[in-house]
Amino acid sequence: MLRVKLLAPDAKAPTVAHPGKDLGYDLFSLVAAELAPGATIRLRTGIAVEARDPHTGRALGLLVRDRSSMASRGLATTGGVIDAGYRGEIQIVMTNLSAAPIQIAAGEKIAQMVPVPVLTGEVTVVGELEDSARAEKGFGSSGR
Repeated sequence: MLRVKLLAPDAKAPTVAHPGKDLGYDLFSLVAAELAPGATIRLRTGIAVEARDPHTGRALGLLVRDRSSMASRGLATTGGVIDAGYRGEIQIVMTNLSAAPIQIAAGEKIAQMVPVPVLTGEVTVVGELEDSARAEKGFGSSGR
């Protein structure tokens, strides 16, 4: 369940084309903007949200991800963690990775917001960790 507060008269609530099948909610830009090549900006959405698991009522966090149509234009969403307790305006950080300026229209779909369970807990400092089959094998250890 996604509860949405509209913070501006022109703000649009997130949408989902196929509820229960699509992974994320589409987010809309409140304002028009031009991104110069290599530029990073924050785009206002004009909304605040509260996400809850529809079955348990537990609070959910949200990950902001690229929309494929924006990524194909050279735009990347570069900041994207919304904590479960955040109630301020959702803003989308975007970077123009292309060599040309890119226009974004007010009301345009700019990113997706994907609900995720909050699994963080207490941190305990220990002297040793449990053994595992992988141990300290890292980069490239599982082959190419």
